[in-house]
Amino acid sequence: MKQDKLTKQLELTHEQTSPLFRIMFTQNIEAPNLRHFENNICAFHVGKGYFLTVAHNLKTEAKIFKSIDTGIFERDILPFLNQPQRQLFDNCFQLNSTNQRYYWKSNNPNDFNAMIDTLRQINFDTRWVTFLEKKICQTHLIVQFKAPLFYQNANLTNHFNSDTNFAEPAINRHTFLIEVALVEAFYADDIALYKMVNTPQEIIDAMPAVKVNFDILPDSQDHFYGLQSSPTSEVGKLLNKAQIEGFTEHFSIFPERIGGNYVLEGLRYLIKGYFRFGSSGAPYLVYNSELNEFEVNAIQSEACPIQLSISNKRDGNFQYVNAIATPLQNIREKLETYLSQS
Repeated sequence: MKQDKLTKQLELTHEQTSPLFRIMFTQNIEAPNLRHFENNICAFHVGKGYFLTVAHNLKTEAKIFKSIDTGIFERDILPFLNQPQRQLFDNCFQLNSTNQRYYWKSNNPNDFNAMIDTLRQINFDTRWVTFLEKKICQTHLIVQFKAPLFYQNANLTNHFNSDTNFAEPAINRHTFLIEVALVEAFYADDIALYKMVNTPQEIIDAMPAVKVNFDILPDSQDHFYGLQSSPTSEVGKLLNKAQIEGFTEHFSIFPERIGGNYVLEGLRYLIKGYFRFGSSGAPYLVYNSELNEFEVNAIQSEACPIQLSISNKRDGNFQYVNAIATPLQNIREKLETYLSQS
């Protein structure tokens, strides 16, 4: 049985069997020389093409866009620009008459900062969730392999093209992009649910997934693990033991300039175990010895406000070990409903 558990542990970190992925917010995905990847977040597959991650990054501001539809510009931006600001826009963006979209063209960093200031002055909503709603950006699942085949299957690989499958020699990986759409954000619980869209069923079926365990686990749980990005990269994966140290009826105010501050609240685990900043959205797993499988029980939400630290600095400090995680019990009814619909 120990060997079986070890096998399952190793599978959680292997590129061919791990349910851990990343979601990134993409712009100009159809133009490889212009595309941008931002707002990187951990996510994990719970089956049927559904992925869970955090919600707080949706309300952060992109500050600027790389391209924008003429309709949005003429309706939501142009009427609020004064003449110098309009001139700045003309200097920074070029209209593509074929698809009626403005694309960023300036190489002047001063223009970049000036445009950020201008959008802020006219109170243009640059939150990522708004960019999704206005189709200024999309969200894509990032799937990467050392070999050029998608899950070692040539037939599956044929579903991708040069826009959604490309080599990245610098990291020795072949990257595949799969479009996902935001299904629902549970902001109080800091959880967001996404689903793969415009994707063949055989691609969805090939994606490793993890079963959900909705139990509220005791602090005596011995088989609890965190699955996150490796300590210094977003390519590798790290599985480490974690410990439920306690429980909190959480309350925290998330500052938001445009939509107004909102409250993060509800039941949380207090977790002790190595936590890498940048791994928000990572799953906490419990080992089911009867079924010989790992099940996801909670999601990494925030770094705990009370931390072990060196000189109270985060940069380069790997001794931050406490975290706050949201039990998936908090969204059980909604999640079960979505999963039963597919």
